[in-house]
Amino acid sequence: IFSKASSSLEDVGESSSETDEDEQPVRRQEGSTDLSAEYWGIQKLAKYVKGGDPTATVIALCSMKDFNLSEETCQLAIKDTGCLEVLINLLDTEEIKCQTGSLKILKEISQNILIRHAIADLGGLEIMVKILDSPDTDIKCLAAETIANVARFKRARKTVRQHGGIKRLVELLESISVASSYQAKDIETARCAALALWSCSRSTKNKKAIRKAGGIPLLARWLKCSHTNILIPIVGTLQECASEPSYRLAIRTEGMIENLVKNLSSEHEELQMHCASAIFKCAEDEEIRDLVRKHEGLQPLSVLLDKSENKQLLAAVTGAIWKCAISRENVLKFQEYKTVETLVTLLTDQPEEVLINVIGALGECCQEEENRGTIRRCGGIAPIVKLLTATNQALLVNVNKAVGGCAMDPENMLIIDSLDGVRLLWSLLKNPNPDVQASAAWALCPCVENAKNSGEMVRSFVGGLELIVNLLKSKDREVLTSVCAAIANIAKDQENLAVMTDHGVVPLLSKLANTNNNKLRRHLAEAIAHCCLWGSNRVAFGETKAVAPLARYLKSKDPLVHRATAQALYQLSEDPNNCVIMHENGVVKLLLAMVGSTDDTLQEAAAGCIANIRRLALAAEKAKYG
Repeated sequence: IFSKASSSLEDVGESSSETDEDEQPVRRQEGSTDLSAEYWGIQKLAKYVKGGDPTATVIALCSMKDFNLSEETCQLAIKDTGCLEVLINLLDTEEIKCQTGSLKILKEISQNILIRHAIADLGGLEIMVKILDSPDTDIKCLAAETIANVARFKRARKTVRQHGGIKRLVELLESISVASSYQAKDIETARCAALALWSCSRSTKNKKAIRKAGGIPLLARWLKCSHTNILIPIVGTLQECASEPSYRLAIRTEGMIENLVKNLSSEHEELQMHCASAIFKCAEDEEIRDLVRKHEGLQPLSVLLDKSENKQLLAAVTGAIWKCAISRENVLKFQEYKTVETLVTLLTDQPEEVLINVIGALGECCQEEENRGTIRRCGGIAPIVKLLTATNQALLVNVNKAVGGCAMDPENMLIIDSLDGVRLLWSLLKNPNPDVQASAAWALCPCVENAKNSGEMVRSFVGGLELIVNLLKSKDREVLTSVCAAIANIAKDQENLAVMTDHGVVPLLSKLANTNNNKLRRHLAEAIAHCCLWGSNRVAFGETKAVAPLARYLKSKDPLVHRATAQALYQLSEDPNNCVIMHENGVVKLLLAMVGSTDDTLQEAAAGCIANIRRLALAAEKAKYG
């Protein structure tokens, strides 16, 4: 006998799209001989369900309902005896009692994965969607709850949408007004409609259909209710839909954050989990991060870290903390609540989905100096460095950022180096994933900057300099940007600069010069400035046509680009031929404006470059006129 799929996993499964892999029913083995008394009991009733008059059918349905239909044996008995087809046919009759009896059974047995697929194959969903138009509220509720069970796989969700089910379910939810006191029937209607929408919302096209049917303001209204059994599917639907930008905008503008935060303090862990998950998905948006803080949601999130035995809740909460920590003001609040200390305790013996979020949160928090020390004092450096040997790429990206953040502290850097952390980071430059490569290169920057004898350390990695220079051939812009930043740091050591020059760093940097991306421009200019300080590299940059594009960087609106470019041009202007190219490209006028900058580095570099160009012009005049 096949084992029944875990409904909890399906219910809280990640948001999926129409193209996601379907749940696959496992065919049970035929010829099983140990069939129970319940199986034979249902088989006897089957003939009355199939062949009786309406009264006999209703009695047989009621008797069947008395069996424990949550048991697999009973579910399979209904399927094997051909009763399933009859139950679905009964839905298409005018007999309300037959429809009701049939739906009560279908609602129970549709928890079974094989039966869900069979109901969809037999056209049951189409009939149930039609029943949503019935004037009878009870039967509509039963149909909605059965749809909620069946629509746990892609094809079924598509069927519901294509037959107008989404619009009808939204209308069913809308037919009940959100009030503080409800009749039991109203609560049940809202619960069933919300459950069906939740199941359907796992498909991208259905999220759009819910929005078009006016579902967003409706979800916002129901979020204010106090009944947990309605709130769970309402928030479940919201957190599924929060993967869509239009929903995230609505969650912000319709005032939903306040209620999501409020329900973080619910007594029900499933509701807390869905609220945290919705915040996790929405808090990429800066305004939502601010709203979570404004509505005092950061403290309840921190408190929920103590419920570390519930891994699904912990994954949602750590995810929400990670995204909220992107804002500095939130990090300062987390410092107050000792959140960093708790996060460090979650670095070991956790499932991967929790680790990704914990490390992500620590990576954001350690951008603040105080937290870098806290992580060290709590013994967090070693478990973070150990995770550099992980294989999950999303985890590696976050670990790299956390190691880089910690490495900004020289005391942390000593520990990272002693644990071979820099070598591990360097080896991740070989990872095929560009996000891993880029995050590793960014992390190497503070490592090289803060390590003792960093030049020697870098040289100790056999083939390391060739590897990083060759990454300048990458097609990924973030890889190129991070590698330029790393090269700028590595090139401060003359011996390493000489080795990189031998590996062709100059022509590779020059080839990137025609970019319009300001972030790449800035780090490329810094790399060029530092690489000028070896041999004839200044001349080589001129010959490989890097000077004219650099001159254009001065027209950028980014002051950091101005600073790096002025430094590069100052170094390049030590070569007369480069001065001629700069003059031809109108550099002097642009640099003159920068001589008055309040940024001393920019001011000095601009003045130095102008002085070199002027000196060459005077020498040329002297040679010409004597």
